[in-house]
Amino acid sequence: MPGDSDLEIEEAFRRAQKAHNNKAKLVASLKNRYNKLEDKTEFHEEFVRCLKYAMIIYTREPAVENVIDFVTRFAASFETPVNENPDEEEEEEDENEFLNFLLNFLLESHGANSHAVRFRACQLVNKLLGSLSENAQIDDDLWDRIHEAMLIRVTDKYPNVRIQAALAMSRLQDPSNVDCPTIKAYMLLLENDSNPEVRRAVLSCIAPSATTLSKIYKRTRDVKEKVRKLAYQVLAEKVHIRALSIAQRVSLLHEGLSDSADSVKEVVKTHLLPAWLRMQQGDVLQLLHRLDVENCAETAVTTLQAIFSMATSPDDLQNGVRLDERKRIPVDSLTCENVLYWRALCEFVKNKGNEGEELLERLLPETAIFAEYLYSYLKSITQLSEEQRADMTQLEMVMTQEFIGQQLILLVGCLDTSEEGGRKRMVAVLQEILLMPNTPTSLIGLLVEKLIGILRDDAQKIQMVAEIISDVREPILPISEPVDENEKRRKQVKLAEVRVQIMEAKQTLEECISCQDFSRAAELKDSISQLEELKNQLVLEASQSADNIKEQRVEKSDAKTLLKCLTMCAELFKQMNIKRGICPTMNALIESLILPGVSNPNPAVRNMAVICLGTAALHSKDLANTHLVLLLQITQLDEPKIRISALRALVDQLLLNGLNILQDKPAPVSQDDSNEQPEHQAEEESTVQSILKMLSDFLDSEICELRTETAEGLAKLMYCGRILSPKLLSRLVLLWYNPVTEDDQRLRHCLGVFLQLYARASRTNQECVEESFLPTMRTLFNAPVTSPLSEVDTSNVAELFVELTRPSALVQPAAVQAVSVHDSLAVRVCNEILRDTSAPEVRLYCKTLSWLEINTEPGPANSDLQLLLKDILQEVKDKHSIRIIEKLCNQLNGDRCSKSAGNQDTTLQNLDDHNGGEVNKDETKAKRAKRGQKKASTAKNGKKAELSSDESDEENVPEEPPSVRPSRRAKMAAIDKTKQDLTALMNQEANSS
Repeated sequence: MPGDSDLEIEEAFRRAQKAHNNKAKLVASLKNRYNKLEDKTEFHEEFVRCLKYAMIIYTREPAVENVIDFVTRFAASFETPVNENPDEEEEEEDENEFLNFLLNFLLESHGANSHAVRFRACQLVNKLLGSLSENAQIDDDLWDRIHEAMLIRVTDKYPNVRIQAALAMSRLQDPSNVDCPTIKAYMLLLENDSNPEVRRAVLSCIAPSATTLSKIYKRTRDVKEKVRKLAYQVLAEKVHIRALSIAQRVSLLHEGLSDSADSVKEVVKTHLLPAWLRMQQGDVLQLLHRLDVENCAETAVTTLQAIFSMATSPDDLQNGVRLDERKRIPVDSLTCENVLYWRALCEFVKNKGNEGEELLERLLPETAIFAEYLYSYLKSITQLSEEQRADMTQLEMVMTQEFIGQQLILLVGCLDTSEEGGRKRMVAVLQEILLMPNTPTSLIGLLVEKLIGILRDDAQKIQMVAEIISDVREPILPISEPVDENEKRRKQVKLAEVRVQIMEAKQTLEECISCQDFSRAAELKDSISQLEELKNQLVLEASQSADNIKEQRVEKSDAKTLLKCLTMCAELFKQMNIKRGICPTMNALIESLILPGVSNPNPAVRNMAVICLGTAALHSKDLANTHLVLLLQITQLDEPKIRISALRALVDQLLLNGLNILQDKPAPVSQDDSNEQPEHQAEEESTVQSILKMLSDFLDSEICELRTETAEGLAKLMYCGRILSPKLLSRLVLLWYNPVTEDDQRLRHCLGVFLQLYARASRTNQECVEESFLPTMRTLFNAPVTSPLSEVDTSNVAELFVELTRPSALVQPAAVQAVSVHDSLAVRVCNEILRDTSAPEVRLYCKTLSWLEINTEPGPANSDLQLLLKDILQEVKDKHSIRIIEKLCNQLNGDRCSKSAGNQDTTLQNLDDHNGGEVNKDETKAKRAKRGQKKASTAKNGKKAELSSDESDEENVPEEPPSVRPSRRAKMAAIDKTKQDLTALMNQEANSS
């Protein structure tokens, strides 16, 4: 090959580094030179020699990226259109010679020791395959080699290599093949790859199918915001709504619109929802139908609010609901979807305040008209017998009617009740509805809430609800009294006698008239009149005795009536201010309704009565003291559902009044009762201890719901400062890690959020965490093999405690103190090591010491710790532990060179990455160790910290804080100073040769 041709290739590479050069001209010029050559070997060698300079550079330098783009364009220029004429196949093979040569070179380089070469090889393969046309042809053997090589590289140690390999395989996948190795590799990366950028790369190129859809769906619960955001974008652009189940649709909207990251919410609003609406031709009601709003009303409302917020004009909002001339949806046209849309739209407009008053007037009728509308619909709800409830069709129909009724009741909150006449009519209608026997129990609480919301005076609220309860419990019913048969017979005989006397008198009257005895006739006429009056009176008495019905109040004690009354009572107690206390009317309800209901044989009635009692006890400490023992008994003896209700009531009491709930009002101390007070205090302490012991026992309950409720209650009590107990905290940590609770997402989420919030709240809480460290570790170390706790990763537990007690983790760091929590924890750990220096857990304790942020400033604490470390060095025989202790001693002695500048990189990653709003997402399951532990964070030892700079790329670097934008000239100068230029390297190589 002539010498100037070497320069031409090298010159092309030099020019390709500059962004302003026209790469198309460079490609054309170099291709013309290539086509003139008969022997292409030397060209290939020289081209590869120049390319190698770019392939050894790992960083994303602009010059290197420009060269990579140039090489890709040049290689792709040799692709020729596919021809069916067999005579032209040989020409096509000649044209593809360079492309095949380059791909072969890259495949030979993909296994290089240098991660930079592996990265560039995969990047070039990715770009080359992406630049080829859809109908491009490559030799089958070469295609298989590319496939095999990229399958190897997707398991590379470096994330950037895995990213490029995953992107390169996008054209190698076969979604129709269940056993496609590319699809399997993609799914493995999605579930198990620790680098979020790799997961994003796979998401961007994986083809949705019946096999991969579930994996894409799970990425919407990824711990990283960018991955979740891309997963929603992929689902919006590539997946039809019909391919998703109803549960998946609801979950996507619920979790997406309530995501902790605003960018994810925005993607759901601007991408997913519009895409789904387009699939339904813009019909919002049809979209609601796809969501099954009866079972996910709140999610549907949130979705509608998001759709309304994107509307451009008020007319667009009103198109989804069709009202008649009286501003109502005709009763015959009411469906779950349109009534929910109506309610959500009215709430949305009402929340806009004065801005939406005009539109709200067009959407809702007057209060009195709506009251009649509501009454007419609720009155028509079908009543089912026990036999009819067995028919699922009829049961579903009634459930639909109740749902529509619920939405109509919620619309009451959007009405304007300032007008007196409309407000009175609405109150009267709500009263009538509550008194109707066919009103569903599920709507009672909501009706009472709206009734209380309309009324303004507290006394009137209590009085009206009490009267309704009284009328429901003791309705006025007509009652017929028993009739005495003898008395009835006597009256009938007397009536017959009077009728005979009347007939005789009339006959005598006729005879007197015929004889013209007018004076006698007048007397008989008066006598007949008296007999007629007597007869009428007897007939009236006989009819009254036959229908002897009186109206009087009759007390009803059936389960349905009691449940209805207790539901109204519970809602009343919830709505009233607890500072008001217990009035006589409320006390009467407690005595006559609630307390008898606690012992009712019906479980539903008992449960509601316990809820009422617990709510009422919040209004009065005396009432709580009186019935606390009853609640404690219920928590241990009744059915699980009722026990949970009693437990909630007990926790509410402890949250409100604290553990001194049993203390009586302070009384003056005299000489007589001064000896009784210590006994009284001891009794109170004993009761408190029994309550805490009971709660602790519930943590081991086999009833999952009871265990979860207890853990949540204890977390609330500890976070609010009502309880400060290292033992209970240790129990909660062990419960969080216990593999038995792996499927209890609510428990795991609750404890995960609690632990980080509790430890960050104050130093006192951190000291409590510190005290619970050794008991927790001892429990794990001493757990028998048969215990689930034996499967927990103790190293991970130790990392959690170190992170929770870190001084920098406090929300409001305390003033600088001589001894930090980590200093105290270090002393505890050292003493624990010295207890038994030959124990197997000594190595873990020494490793824990290396994670602590120990104060290296000279002082008494530092000196004491150094003495303990020296004792450990003399006693411990394990070499690994000795090295850790020696390094720690050097730090305490002032040798800070051994301390890494990036101390945070050698510790746990922040707990927010694990629990901050996403602890119940599927990513925690993917990252959880096989042995069932709950990972709170990921340990990063010193060796891994050194590799972190190599493994990460520009996409993974944390964003810099915003700064002042420099001028264009300053930016160009900075680029000239920092950019990589390959010319010097190539010149140096040319001179040396």
